[in-house]
Amino acid sequence: MSTAARPMPPLDADERTTLASWLDFYRATLVQKCADLSEEGLRETSAAPSPISLLGLLQHLAEVERNWFRRVLAQEDVPSFFPPPPGGGDGNQGREGGWQVAEDATYAQALARWEGEVAVARENCAERALDDTSPFMGAQVTLRWIYTHMIGEYARHCGHADLIRERVDGRTGV
Repeated sequence: MSTAARPMPPLDADERTTLASWLDFYRATLVQKCADLSEEGLRETSAAPSPISLLGLLQHLAEVERNWFRRVLAQEDVPSFFPPPPGGGDGNQGREGGWQVAEDATYAQALARWEGEVAVARENCAERALDDTSPFMGAQVTLRWIYTHMIGEYARHCGHADLIRERVDGRTGV
């Protein structure tokens, strides 16, 4: 996903196009927040004691994409990219991981992993209707719900990215 491409979601599209476009808008926003920073800048954390960094956000969102669009929507049995957080996390077996940045992790690796998961997510959504369901937590979840959840997930994390980027180099906005 190019840092120059951040398409404005259409103002008058059908529901599916609107949902997919808003998700892509926030995906592009995240990449733009990471643009033009050194590896060191991408690792800088928001504020002690938080471990959140731009590189960690990108890793985390690759895992979130993998979880919702592969494990939940497509019912694929794919392993987590990252180990569970220290202390065991919330029982998601690392599915919400990625926050911890390994010493040898790079932006190029994290971006490639994230881009791969976004591509698979688009493929897994392409042939499904918004009302199509998948089993989740003893119930059924629709693709519409997953899109809406992911838009909220990205919007929240893009807010984190705004604050981190401002802390790293003073850059605000996109």
